[in-house]
Amino acid sequence: MKFTDILLIVINFAGALAVFLFAMKLMSEGLQKVAGSKMRAVLGKITNNPLSGILTGTAVTAAIQSSSATTVMVVSFVNAGILSLSGAVAVIMGANIGTTVTAWIITLLGLGEASGQFSLPLLLAAVSLVFIFASKDKLKSVGQTIVGLALLLIGMNLLKGAMPNLEEYPGLLQGIASLGGYGFWSVLLFVAIGALLTCIVQASAATMAITLLMLHNGWIGLDVAVALVMGENIGTTITANLAATVAGVAGKRAARAHLMFNVIGVTLTLILFRPIIAMVQAVFPTDMPMALALFHTSFNVLNVGVQSWFIPQIVWIVTRMVPDKEEKEEFPAYRLSYISRGPVNTAELNLQSAKKEIQLFSKQVLRMYALLPDLRTAKSEKDFEAVMKRIEDYEHLTDQMEMELTKFLTAVGSGDLSSHASERVSSMLRIIDNLESIGDNILQIALTRRNKRSDAVHFSDALNDNLAHMNALVENALMVMDANLVDYDHADLEAAEAAEHDVNVYRDELRAAHLEALKHGTYGYPIGNAYSTLYAQYEKLADHVINVSEAIDPSYRHQS
Repeated sequence: MKFTDILLIVINFAGALAVFLFAMKLMSEGLQKVAGSKMRAVLGKITNNPLSGILTGTAVTAAIQSSSATTVMVVSFVNAGILSLSGAVAVIMGANIGTTVTAWIITLLGLGEASGQFSLPLLLAAVSLVFIFASKDKLKSVGQTIVGLALLLIGMNLLKGAMPNLEEYPGLLQGIASLGGYGFWSVLLFVAIGALLTCIVQASAATMAITLLMLHNGWIGLDVAVALVMGENIGTTITANLAATVAGVAGKRAARAHLMFNVIGVTLTLILFRPIIAMVQAVFPTDMPMALALFHTSFNVLNVGVQSWFIPQIVWIVTRMVPDKEEKEEFPAYRLSYISRGPVNTAELNLQSAKKEIQLFSKQVLRMYALLPDLRTAKSEKDFEAVMKRIEDYEHLTDQMEMELTKFLTAVGSGDLSSHASERVSSMLRIIDNLESIGDNILQIALTRRNKRSDAVHFSDALNDNLAHMNALVENALMVMDANLVDYDHADLEAAEAAEHDVNVYRDELRAAHLEALKHGTYGYPIGNAYSTLYAQYEKLADHVINVSEAIDPSYRHQS
């Protein structure tokens, strides 16, 4: 075989594979958009009941045609505290069953003689949906899904055409046959090859399609194909583990559980390798691709059936594989805690993680605000400066959080989003901008306290009580804001408006009393200036607080 022949085969095959991978991505993203927030809500409500987790993982993965997307979501949800580790293990088990649907789609629609006949009408139907119903996101997403399916069938035809004819290149068949001449060691070798290919391609559907085509064309026997599929099941776990590299301890444990589940399943299957091959061949004695699809489903169903009884033990093991780490620094370098930057990065699926990250941002702001009263009660300069240092550290942290979240949400916003998701990204950007401004305002209040202290300005008990009451009113507004960030669909915006109203009314009372005090010479300019600056800064802070709640529903102020 000439070098140019090999190069031509590689180029054709790579091009066909690129079409197939693009089709899978397009179809998966379309399905995820159709499912939308309902899919995230379903995953977020999983209980510790293993059966519900397995069924949900199966249904979600079958619906969105991406086990990688499901497992990356699971890692994020565990990391965010939305899903328990045992619940995550059950969902991951179900995802392994759900992903077997892909093999049946490829086998039934992509390998038949008439498979190409589906493509053009499906593509035309999808284009019609996209253009006729362009204003309806749901129908556009359905159209995208159909386009993806059409391209997948085209990709399968291209892959079949790119496969070289073994009669022309007998050396290829001899090379593959030589790898199968080592008995059980050959099985292990093909398991390793399947895992490696899936790690490289980062799509188990693509390696499954290649395996089915090689089996269909007679390049490999059923035993080699089965070994490759088992390796693909191990290789696909790399996606979740890559996503978990930047996740917290809980996310890493979920990813390790995914790897452990598949490795155990492959090990058990290897023990019964020959009987399993005989079983699937007995069901489909002449149709090897159908036999392989049956094995893929049976392998995962039986694997789940056995290991689902040992979920507590799996959790116990991965908990010891990834032990808890104590945070030594109070203010370590900030990184996104709930957002997984794995290879599967569908824009629609990032919003739940971004929401949890914003909730963390809000909690940090509340902790920062809680330090302000300590400045007034500090008994020594050392105590005062220690509190100031913590406030300054928090302010630096809020700057970092705003920068990282803005960068992330801007990247999400540049993706293919539904109109609802696009509005949510814009809303989140306004929220984090105002949260960072709250941090700035807290620092300004602290700096005013420092200037007052250095200038030896002392307030009377009455003035201190007034500011303490203003502090409590703003704290109430912050608490309402924090609660509203938990569930955007049920935010209590009227409570937020009422809290801000209370702050404004009290600010007006303090201003009127302050002007009267200045008129009657109750206190001098240094005290009056520091006092008016502080209550004005509190009120300005409250403005940003209400902006956060209103950003959740931009139409609220217009309605009120």
